[in-house]
Amino acid sequence: MSDVLEVLNPATEETVAVVPAATRDDVDAAVARAAAAQRSWAAASPADRARLLRRFAAAVDGHVEELAALEVREAGHTIGNARWEAGNVRDLLDFAAGGVERLSGRQIPVAGGIDVTFLEPLGVIGVIAPWNFPLPIAAWGLAPALAAGNAVILKPAETTPLTALRLAAIALEAGLPEHLFQVLPGRGAVAGDALVEHPGVAKIVFTGSTRVGKQIMAKCADRVKRVTLELGGKSPNIVFADADLEAAAAAAPMAFLDNTGQDCCARTRILVQRTVHDRFLDLLAPAVEAVVVGDPADEKTQMGPLISRAQRDRVRSYVTDDLTTVRGAAPQGPGFWYPPTLVTDVDPAAPVAVEEVFGPVAVLLPFEDEEDAVRLANATEYGLSGSLWTRDIGRALRVSRAVAAGNLSVNSHSSVRYWTPFGGYKQSGLGRELGPDALTAFTETKNVFISTEA
Repeated sequence: MSDVLEVLNPATEETVAVVPAATRDDVDAAVARAAAAQRSWAAASPADRARLLRRFAAAVDGHVEELAALEVREAGHTIGNARWEAGNVRDLLDFAAGGVERLSGRQIPVAGGIDVTFLEPLGVIGVIAPWNFPLPIAAWGLAPALAAGNAVILKPAETTPLTALRLAAIALEAGLPEHLFQVLPGRGAVAGDALVEHPGVAKIVFTGSTRVGKQIMAKCADRVKRVTLELGGKSPNIVFADADLEAAAAAAPMAFLDNTGQDCCARTRILVQRTVHDRFLDLLAPAVEAVVVGDPADEKTQMGPLISRAQRDRVRSYVTDDLTTVRGAAPQGPGFWYPPTLVTDVDPAAPVAVEEVFGPVAVLLPFEDEEDAVRLANATEYGLSGSLWTRDIGRALRVSRAVAAGNLSVNSHSSVRYWTPFGGYKQSGLGRELGPDALTAFTETKNVFISTEA
């Protein structure tokens, strides 16, 4: 019997679907089909490619509720988040379509002729998407890669293949050429490795753990294959004494509880200046306890379940009995539930304070001054995102420049906009996604000199 993937509803533990798992032979066949489709797609006029991508975006817009409901069932996301995620796919496609006709090279002055550059598509792109944001992160690679003239093979996470499969069907309904965008659900050790190792795949876009990212990077290095990696995070939320403490405390819970903490950008290290530490805790504790955890399909729910039993066990292992915690409430019974948890009075070097828990858990740590805040913020192997709260614009700029992270927000927790760059420092990744240069990351620069001398 061929291998299959069982998709569970994280809120009920019921089986949602059983999906065949792709084999290495399936990957070989998909790459061959994609390569043929890509040649025709790259030869199409920029206007035609842009028009089809806009039709794809409009089709996604017409299926936002369907995609959101599917995301709730397979990933346990709250319905509000799931609608945003489906809408983000639409917006990314629209944004990428706007870049197709602006993806131009340059004319460089030279003696004795004309020198021009072309931005050529790479060919077939392998996108390996995670389970924490299955729809939008898949689109981070899919949309600009298609816009730049490439074909895409998407391998969704083993636990969340359903929205990806539906997205591929919507692409065909919108008129995208057959085989240009294919979805291959499968296991990382089989389909994922086959994509990474395949000589016909020009680039890998991976979002996931730092451990797996390093393995993919090593395999790509052996083949000199291009790679973009968006990996782990342990992001700081730095609160200075001069900040609006009420606003900072009100915003802090969902900065680490959104998507049940299964977010590389989650602000799981809350660093508070010592002079206001106790006051801030008095404000933060009831806000954490008040977060509504429950049925993700309920409009009032703020936090749903974790993705799996294994993930819940992992989160539990970090919150040992000797730790002092503030906890909210979570449902009992079926489902992979874990309560909102704030750990206080903890050693800054404790595992829960330095490792990526990837669950609804944050630590509260005091700091003395600006220098100490930066030291603590940078005391991690990661550098993806972070926030700082202050009324001092000079301090905001100094600290933003000093914190080793790719995406910082001042008096806010916003990390991701499809029109601005996103990516990490250190072991949080390699390369940048989104923003005005997203399409060029899926091209190769070709230089052509034309002699005008007789």
